[in-house]
Amino acid sequence: MIDDLIQLGKLISLGLALMLPLANPLTSMTLLLSLGQQIPYKERERQVTEAAFYVVGIMLVTYYAGAWIMHTFGISIPGLRIAGGLIVVSIGFSMLFPKAESRTLEAEVAADAQHQRQTPNIAFVPLALPGTAGPGTIAMIISGAASMDTAITPDYAPWIIAVTPVIVFALLGVFFWICLRSAGRIVAVIGHSGVEAISRVMGFLLVCMGVQFVINGVLEIITQHAGG
Repeated sequence: MIDDLIQLGKLISLGLALMLPLANPLTSMTLLLSLGQQIPYKERERQVTEAAFYVVGIMLVTYYAGAWIMHTFGISIPGLRIAGGLIVVSIGFSMLFPKAESRTLEAEVAADAQHQRQTPNIAFVPLALPGTAGPGTIAMIISGAASMDTAITPDYAPWIIAVTPVIVFALLGVFFWICLRSAGRIVAVIGHSGVEAISRVMGFLLVCMGVQFVINGVLEIITQHAGG
């Protein structure tokens, strides 16, 4: 039993080491600082918790049914990377070049009233997807699920294989939740001007990441056709 627990710890550590650089909750934290400034505090905290559940849910669905869903709809990994890259680029541009607002007092009051009636929900998009559970994360999970079924399964007990993904994704969700809950303290320390500066920098980095996703997807398509 002790050996099984040691093996479980090794697999969990390996999973976290592979997933954390791709999931990178700090990206979602920056998105929250940029896009959630006008959301009331309690509503923002609720959306953070909701986003954490979305992250875990997306990863679990991807692990157990991702390959089947992509096959059913005829979606390839390169297509997933390109689509996700375009979404990331779009979000990055919105952070890098925020729309300037020059409104009259009447328009300001009307906009505030409309904002109070309809608070934007950013829990699923972009905090969970593609902020944390992005195309790179999804591709890694799908390829990891295939590895678990072939290379890893013979060396570990069945129950270890069954519970490891759930534990890894739950830990990632908890880490994601902690990072986003800490966003308010960051605002208190650096101020809104600091948040705007970080938002611009992260917007540029997101544009670069999105373009790289697209490049990787195109290169994979070229490689597949060249190999075929």
